[in-house]
Amino acid sequence: MPVMLVDAMLPDFGVPANRPDLPRALYTERLDALRRARRAAGLDALVIYADREHSANLAWLTGFDPRFEEALLILAPGVTPTLLAGPENLGRARAAAIEVEARLYPPFGLMGQDRSQTPDIEEVLDSAGILAGQRVGVLGWKYYGDFEARKPETWFETPAFLIDALRQKVGEQGRVVNANSLLMDSTIGLRAINEIEQIAQFEFGAVMASEAIKALLSGLMPGMSEFAAVQAMGLGVLPHSCHTMLSTGARLSGLESPSGKLIERGDPLTTAVGYWGGLSSRVGWVVEDGSELPSGAADWLERLAMPYFACAAEWYETIGIGVTGGTLDAVARKHLGAPFFNLILNPGHLIHLDEWMNTPVYPNSQEALRSGQAIQCDIIPAVGPPYHSANIEDGIALLDERGRDELRDKFPEVASRVDARRAFMVDVLGIRLKPEVLPLSNLAAALPPFLLAPDRLLAIR
Repeated sequence: MPVMLVDAMLPDFGVPANRPDLPRALYTERLDALRRARRAAGLDALVIYADREHSANLAWLTGFDPRFEEALLILAPGVTPTLLAGPENLGRARAAAIEVEARLYPPFGLMGQDRSQTPDIEEVLDSAGILAGQRVGVLGWKYYGDFEARKPETWFETPAFLIDALRQKVGEQGRVVNANSLLMDSTIGLRAINEIEQIAQFEFGAVMASEAIKALLSGLMPGMSEFAAVQAMGLGVLPHSCHTMLSTGARLSGLESPSGKLIERGDPLTTAVGYWGGLSSRVGWVVEDGSELPSGAADWLERLAMPYFACAAEWYETIGIGVTGGTLDAVARKHLGAPFFNLILNPGHLIHLDEWMNTPVYPNSQEALRSGQAIQCDIIPAVGPPYHSANIEDGIALLDERGRDELRDKFPEVASRVDARRAFMVDVLGIRLKPEVLPLSNLAAALPPFLLAPDRLLAIR
């Protein structure tokens, strides 16, 4: 795919006034689906653990995510679900979107708070319906495979005191197993497929993340600090799915937070903003054109950025319902497989309330993409100095014709913005999309390589 620079205004697709709400009935349907999955897996009960960094599974099911503290949901047959929370979150737990018995569990509170009224953990498990001899599945935020553990179902990322208590309660005739795959398997996990309402929520997050990057591009000036550059993004509308990243010059690293370093003309710059349901990231140079690139990377545009954009463009043109993850992986390696590009991570993953839920994209993957999935274009060449990298990270959703009709019926403004983004990608960037591909980001694959000229974008001839 031949790539060129074109003069084009960064897209303005509008910003939703409100974040769509999920109806309570949807959470009830999720609970019913999880109970069916539990029975199909041969499990008697489920325990879902959450903390501030790892709340997506619990929030998906209950609409509640703990702040500052931890929480635990216990689902046993014939018993109202028990939701344990610390003192600061107990009121929010009682307002969960499914029926729960919310109980105070002081150990989930912050250090130094009163814990003298802590109930006995065995009594808690008893009253919640955990019995001797049961097979209990534990869900936190990660599961493991045969290639890393002899008995992966016995590996847990959740606190040991909870696992110990569960094992003691179920006894030798019972079993405690990692059950995260029920929600997080990249093909059949319940969170892998999103309802129309959830996709509309994710579009809100993707818009706000991309608008933050757009604000940075419009306000970027040499001499400002990295802190000032991030302040120009106007952050703050949603909980973040990851920390805000920005670094420049010798500090450049994809994971670094901003600092007081002054941004200099000629610096490389990387930045990323992630909210629930969406993340946008860009890498470029703080210059107006290629003549200002450092001598060691004078051919950065031709050697790295243009091949990278060609790869991303083919990724967008290839992705679709029924396409395997291995096919997407092969596209990335066809363009960027040479050692120079040092391709890291998987070139695409599922995005959700957590920034990276799981991925069906890996070498030779036969996992087929499905309608309802939200997927991040996440192709990262880690070339290193003096070329550094290039990045065009945004999210899309896949919806079949019936799903697109439902989106248009329930959320016409979301569908209208999606249509405008698709038109921009085709008409301006030269990227042809399948009908089921719905761009959620207001940057919609726009890559300005020279950040002081944000209205010069890479495009396919």
